[in-house]
Amino acid sequence: MHITIWHWCGFVLFLVIMLALDLGVFNKKKHEVSVKEALITSGIWIALSLIFNGIVFYYLGHDKGLEFLTGYLLEKSLSVDNIFVFILLFSFFDVPKKYQHKVLFWGIFGALIMRAILIFIGTALITQFSWVIIIFGAFLVIAGLKMAFQKDEKVEPNKNPVVKIVKKVIPVTPEYHKDKFFVKIKKGGLFATPLLIVLIVVETTDLIFAFDSIPAILAITNDTFIVFTSNAFAILGLRALYFALAGFMDKFHYLKIGLSIILVFIGVKMLISGIVHISTVLSLIVILVVLAAAIGASMVRNKRMA
Repeated sequence: MHITIWHWCGFVLFLVIMLALDLGVFNKKKHEVSVKEALITSGIWIALSLIFNGIVFYYLGHDKGLEFLTGYLLEKSLSVDNIFVFILLFSFFDVPKKYQHKVLFWGIFGALIMRAILIFIGTALITQFSWVIIIFGAFLVIAGLKMAFQKDEKVEPNKNPVVKIVKKVIPVTPEYHKDKFFVKIKKGGLFATPLLIVLIVVETTDLIFAFDSIPAILAITNDTFIVFTSNAFAILGLRALYFALAGFMDKFHYLKIGLSIILVFIGVKMLISGIVHISTVLSLIVILVVLAAAIGASMVRNKRMA
């Protein structure tokens, strides 16, 4: 089965419908997302991802189905690192919990657009210039090693160049105005609120993470449709995953080490691709084993520390 423009249109329409339902129906009323609600929503997104994976297996074949599943698990696991940053970011800005969902919603909406652009650029580069895969591989190895040995991340929004530009262009209020990104003040004109600054930092942070995750999934497949759809499902479930795991992230002590090992493995896979072919099945097994080992080791550590 050949992927046509209609398949792309159908998937984009699906994304628009799901996002509209999310913001306009299920979260129309501003509220603090409970762990139970987040777990249910996260389960729905995982179920939808697996259903789509089944459709890919049926219509596009075994190989494409495995590529989607591996890419989805890879992106899902790497997106967990975003959650660490979101926790620090919301804590730094003291964002009320009932407004966090809106920030993440528009942050993920922007992330889908930015990642789509990066995916098309990345696949085009690999298709036209095969040596680019070596650069991507080296980049992932370095990123993986950096993740393993870097100290605790710090949120420094004031050093964000985009935030600096926004503050020069439009004044920012010192306090939140409910869930508004902009507010009009009498005799003062239009002001941005701190919530807009939070959104900008979320977007730029995801862009940085995308430079790790996009090359990683391109090591699994350079099929643009598979890369984008697996990325999209992983990102769409990220918001629910944040609210489900935010209170437990400090329990996953060895997860970052596991993620760094996965990045290094994928990077090495790209570096040696011209000499040794590592199958999608083996990549899937490595990702699952490393994640299971990292989570298992974290649980053992938590029991000993209790």
